[in-house]
Amino acid sequence: MGVAHAIKNPSPTGWAPTNATKRQQRKERALEVSFHEEIKALRKGDGEVFHGEGILAITKGLLQSGVSYVGGYQGAPVSHLLDVMVQAKPYMDELGVHVEACSNEASAAAMLGASIHYPIRGAVTWKSIVGTNVAADALSNLSSPGVTGGVLIVVGEDYGEGASVIQERTHAYALKSGMCLLDPRPELGQMVNMVEHGFRLSEASNMPVMMELRIRACHVRGSFETRDNQAPKISKRHLLDNPAGFDYMRLAHPPVTFVHEKRKTEERLPAARRFITEQRLNEHFEGSTHKDLGLIVQGGLYNTLIRALQQFELADAFGDCTLSILVLNVTYPLVPEELTRFCADKSAVLLLEEGQPEYIEQELALTLRRQDLQTPLHGKDMLPQGGEYTAEVMAQGLLKFLQKHRPALIPERTPQWLQTNAARRQQVQAAMGTGLPPRPPGMCIGCPERPVFSALKLAQQDVGPVHISGDIGCHALATFEPFSVGHSILGYGMSLASRAGVSPLMKRRVLSVMGDGGFWHNGLLTGVQSALFNGDDAVLLIFKNGYTSATGTQDIINTPSDMAKELAGDKRQSVVHTNQTIESTLKGLGVQWLRTVHTYEVSHMQATLTEAFTTEFQGLKVIVAEGECQLERQRRIKPWLASLLSKGERVERVKYGVDEDVCNGDHACIRLSGCPTLTLKDNPDPLKVDPVATVIDGCVGCGLCGENAHAATLCPSFYRAEVVQNAKWHERLWHGLQSRVVHLLQPA
Repeated sequence: MGVAHAIKNPSPTGWAPTNATKRQQRKERALEVSFHEEIKALRKGDGEVFHGEGILAITKGLLQSGVSYVGGYQGAPVSHLLDVMVQAKPYMDELGVHVEACSNEASAAAMLGASIHYPIRGAVTWKSIVGTNVAADALSNLSSPGVTGGVLIVVGEDYGEGASVIQERTHAYALKSGMCLLDPRPELGQMVNMVEHGFRLSEASNMPVMMELRIRACHVRGSFETRDNQAPKISKRHLLDNPAGFDYMRLAHPPVTFVHEKRKTEERLPAARRFITEQRLNEHFEGSTHKDLGLIVQGGLYNTLIRALQQFELADAFGDCTLSILVLNVTYPLVPEELTRFCADKSAVLLLEEGQPEYIEQELALTLRRQDLQTPLHGKDMLPQGGEYTAEVMAQGLLKFLQKHRPALIPERTPQWLQTNAARRQQVQAAMGTGLPPRPPGMCIGCPERPVFSALKLAQQDVGPVHISGDIGCHALATFEPFSVGHSILGYGMSLASRAGVSPLMKRRVLSVMGDGGFWHNGLLTGVQSALFNGDDAVLLIFKNGYTSATGTQDIINTPSDMAKELAGDKRQSVVHTNQTIESTLKGLGVQWLRTVHTYEVSHMQATLTEAFTTEFQGLKVIVAEGECQLERQRRIKPWLASLLSKGERVERVKYGVDEDVCNGDHACIRLSGCPTLTLKDNPDPLKVDPVATVIDGCVGCGLCGENAHAATLCPSFYRAEVVQNAKWHERLWHGLQSRVVHLLQPA
């Protein structure tokens, strides 16, 4: 790979500082990722107006409800709740609210034990069904004895087209464990109202309350009139004098668990239903002209339903509808009297319940049958069993419903609208020939994990194909091309545990991959400890990028210190190396074969992987691949570089490119890298047909393309250029002399 020098004045994007010692860097970076405005909004008092996203409105609702403690595990789509509260620690301290960023969802759920004995309101949050799965043990043992203080569990219901997890619903947990489930209508005032009522519902029924928020509800924007935040009566500022007296009935332990089971059905459920009815938590919107046709909908789907009704001219822009609608802001428990009262005078009812199994539909059908009500009930017979209920999907169900019970209400253009939607998609696919090209997600430009998978591909050429147990995290994107690696993903931090049944039966050693976030979340205990205890011959690759990057680059225990970030220079001077918590933990557990390799050193990583697969050492072999998350790095260096440029100071960066005359058009470099900035362009040589590789704008100068070319012995077409901005006078002079010599050596 050649080396070139250039002096020019390019964009500062991707520039690497040579000496990041400026205190301003930390200040600028903090402003880049701070929630300063959101924290200001949390302070709003009585009569003020809050503008913002749904999840931030929920956060404000928690403070207005007098919550004493908040915990959770970071993750979209509810990560803002915890991120904002962590950054708002000074204000939380003013109120006396304890905020804890938990290592996983189970530890967050266990915090709720504070509300079993004491009249303390607590809230925890995590992402969707996968988080609830992790927290299931604690939730079951919490809901058995019940709670004294109000408990609210905010779950980001990551279901549907935009989901990044398995397609399951939280509803089953509410049913099996006896927890109330809220699904608020996505309007900020109503969402905040349901937060406040959620705590009161929990206290009235002694049941934990879950609130599911779909992706769109978390990010819906709006406004509401705020109230003063309530400092909790029991808090870090007002401590308990003495612990509660011993009460065996408050333990989830036999024989009292049998009494708990009876209380769930004989006391708690009736109390919850009374509260739901008295406070009118579910909303009934009476139809204007066709009130005999009823729609029952989960609260979170209400906005989409109104959009679908507008296509039939059955609802206006303000949401006023000609059909009667029952909005279930509480989807468990249902109130039988409320359902039968709504259905009694209807000629037909359509239930819109997203996902499967159809829990609500089954209970509603049973309720109507017991009351001997013959109102025709429709649901999954007219709507899909699974998948997200978009406006178009709902419109197709409404069309079937109206065709059966009120054809006169169907406007002429609505069936045509649905048909033309499908026709337009078919036309686009026909024009493309083979359909729309897939656009799978990929790693960020300069991601430190990409070179490791390049090295893994090269290592497998020497040792043969390897079974790879994947994990949740950014590295899961390696399952897409050009790497296409990973045989299973069975849970966050579970990769090493998931290979335990495979590796004893495999001729070649198995590789497990996990990130540092997954390592601390679950991998340390379920994987490393188990492998060491059983003396397993396994290979574990840990990506140490310093953050839980896939959930929003939140800090973890091995995040580099601010001082280390300030002192970080060139990318190969690894800032994450300064924190040795993972290595120390592994050594303390007894790991004997441990290697730490910088991720961008492809040849070194290839050799280390090959050694791990072929060494005679029997036991757990751990490779720590360290390289700072590129997103965090760019957030750190961009403001710093901008400040240097504004002062006219010298800045140097490394840029990579491809020599078009040397590139042979093989494109092995692209197949080995997959970097979005390494792509193709037309060959400038008119005698050659194959396009040549090129590095486009956006390159952050990580050097992977050149490292791959060297490690894989590819064509020497890549060059490395050191580009200087605001160069010194002697550098400009030397550059001018070099340019003249090059010009003289060139043929006429």
